[in-house]
Amino acid sequence: MFRQLGLSVVAGAALLASALSASADTDVKFALDWKFEGPSAPYFVALDKGYYKAEGLNVTIDSGPGSVAGIARVAAGTYPIGFFDINSLARFRDQNPDKDVKGVLMVYDKPPFSIVSIAKSGINGPKDLEGKILGAPAPDGAFAQWKAFVKENKIDDSKVKIENVGFPVREPMLADGKVDAITGFSFSSYFNLMSKGIAEKDIKVMLMSDYGIVLYGNAIMVNPEFAKANPKVVAGFVRATVKGIIDTIKDPETAIKSVMKRNETADEKIELARLKMSLKDNFVTPWVKANGVGGIDEKRMTDAIDQIAVTYEFKNPKPKAADLFTSDYLPPADTRKF
Repeated sequence: MFRQLGLSVVAGAALLASALSASADTDVKFALDWKFEGPSAPYFVALDKGYYKAEGLNVTIDSGPGSVAGIARVAAGTYPIGFFDINSLARFRDQNPDKDVKGVLMVYDKPPFSIVSIAKSGINGPKDLEGKILGAPAPDGAFAQWKAFVKENKIDDSKVKIENVGFPVREPMLADGKVDAITGFSFSSYFNLMSKGIAEKDIKVMLMSDYGIVLYGNAIMVNPEFAKANPKVVAGFVRATVKGIIDTIKDPETAIKSVMKRNETADEKIELARLKMSLKDNFVTPWVKANGVGGIDEKRMTDAIDQIAVTYEFKNPKPKAADLFTSDYLPPADTRKF
């Protein structure tokens, strides 16, 4: 009898351990492209509201090295999921054809690539860059589109002096008049210039997407081995993130609180303004309003790849839209509308 009781206890313990193991959350390391700033709000909203938890995920969010450099982290599996520039992914895959990294959720329907200047430079349109000095970090995601921007706007680039500047000194050099304009992400350069004492009314942002650039921007992308082994985890992460994005769109004032909890040294007023700028210019477009968050238009992606080919010479055949992005993990379209 005691032996049977002992066996029952052991068996019960084993079943309990098995059940706990089955119900344990899956750890997921997620890499942002940059710092904990306004545009990162959707992920922290999803974390704080328990959307990831509801999908059985224990998500850790880390800052990143930029929208280009971080792709290698996803390809290596250091981070199974990351948030980076899909145009840079096209170039990365060409240089690393064995790395089948794909986008699974388009976040920036329009990229924040921009040319930023201040009023005294007299730059009101693309052609005004002729005869001017453009400060551009060589690895900058916005500068990577320069040749396509030149082509679309018929700029005589022989009349534009390109100065390779470091990221930390880009806005200070513009503020000091050492360059006439800079390339950068709109919502980064704009507020960096304000912090340098440049009046808001004097900051001029020329979004490349308003001048012929049809590219998409940053997307959630996944490591191929991780996606193959954990399709439900990827789908759950995407589903929870969509909810975080929609909540952020509907109530940015509340959403920014989730960022500020992780970045107490930031200025909430500036980060809210930065978030609202990104929502207006990058997240929420007429296409997104009509079709919902997270998907792509395949023809536009094909056109975007052709535009990437203007700035980058592919060593292998040009990728197709399906090589860069898959909608396999997206929830139904009606759940992605707001």
